[in-house]
Amino acid sequence: MIHIKAIHDLTVPLETYMPIWPTNPLLEIKPVGTVARDGYKIETISGSTHSGTHIDAPAHMLENGITIDQIDPIRFIGTGYCIKTIPDGNFVRSTHLIEKWKEEYDGSIILIETGWYKKRGFTREFQYEFPGLTEDAAEFLIERNVKLVGIDTLGIEPYQDSDFHVHKKLLSKGIPFIEDLYGLDDLEEGKPYLVVALPLKMKGASGSMARVMALEMD
Repeated sequence: MIHIKAIHDLTVPLETYMPIWPTNPLLEIKPVGTVARDGYKIETISGSTHSGTHIDAPAHMLENGITIDQIDPIRFIGTGYCIKTIPDGNFVRSTHLIEKWKEEYDGSIILIETGWYKKRGFTREFQYEFPGLTEDAAEFLIERNVKLVGIDTLGIEPYQDSDFHVHKKLLSKGIPFIEDLYGLDDLEEGKPYLVVALPLKMKGASGSMARVMALEMD
């Protein structure tokens, strides 16, 4: 029998007009039915599929890349580890990962904590100055055969890197990634978790909002 000791929810709550990627349309969740008036409560939702905690599929950056519904679900569930970093300005470099890397991390899900999610707000700092992976860090993760990567910023690479080389490098190797994770300081560095990161099965979509959890197992 499976026994779960604890569940860590790493998903930012979705709410109307929440801070997201600065050029994306703001998310709007609108009530259209109330129990008092209609006998039921229901809402509509509009916004980008890349709102809040979400997963990017290869189709996001590659013309012939597979879409979120075409990714093998095994990519989204597995043993994962949190790596806590202190970025070099806007950059999480390969050296930051190498100094923390353990052999058991190879082939696993890697969640990168920068602490940036704590700055959440409609500020230039949070939306435009967040840190992210450098190309050499992405290359290192590819070499270690990771199955999924996550980070607690709005993008896998810094906003200033408008060529999206890191996006393309990871996605071209079939490695999807989670952006805008939340609450990674609840995780212990080096401790194995069962990570479950499930996107919506939206046909033909370049990505999807996801509920991401790290489970402590007996």
